[in-house]
Amino acid sequence: MVIVDCLTDNGNRTFTQVRQAFVKNDAKLGSPGTVGHMFEHQAVFVFKGEDDEAILELLMMAEIDVTDVELEDGMISVFAPVSEFNNIRTALTDEFPEMEFEVESLSFVPQTMTTISGEDIETFDKFIAALEDCDDVQNIYHNAEIDEE
Repeated sequence: MVIVDCLTDNGNRTFTQVRQAFVKNDAKLGSPGTVGHMFEHQAVFVFKGEDDEAILELLMMAEIDVTDVELEDGMISVFAPVSEFNNIRTALTDEFPEMEFEVESLSFVPQTMTTISGEDIETFDKFIAALEDCDDVQNIYHNAEIDEE
């Protein structure tokens, strides 16, 4: 599943370009909102760190609603409702003024992932490249998990 986020001054032109990316790559294009229920619109922060429990405690003490805090390979990821974006950023930068965020965004996070392997990887990469070639496409969100084994 894919969500394509566009910013345009000509909706017809952009829709035609995006539709062509789908058609040329044998993908199915649904109407607006078709897959939206399978993604969560969330505030996402990723930064270097080792203590995810301390980050969770800090955010909870600041009475911030947090969906999840994960630690993987020395990087902490914080997921929260979109409405908490500024509160999280403020709490983290107040506590750690030197903190640099690797990711600091509002994003659509998939609820489930779909593994893509074999020849499908090349097809998927070609499809994403076609979408990225459209000037009005700002972001592409998907639930693909590439299995390159």
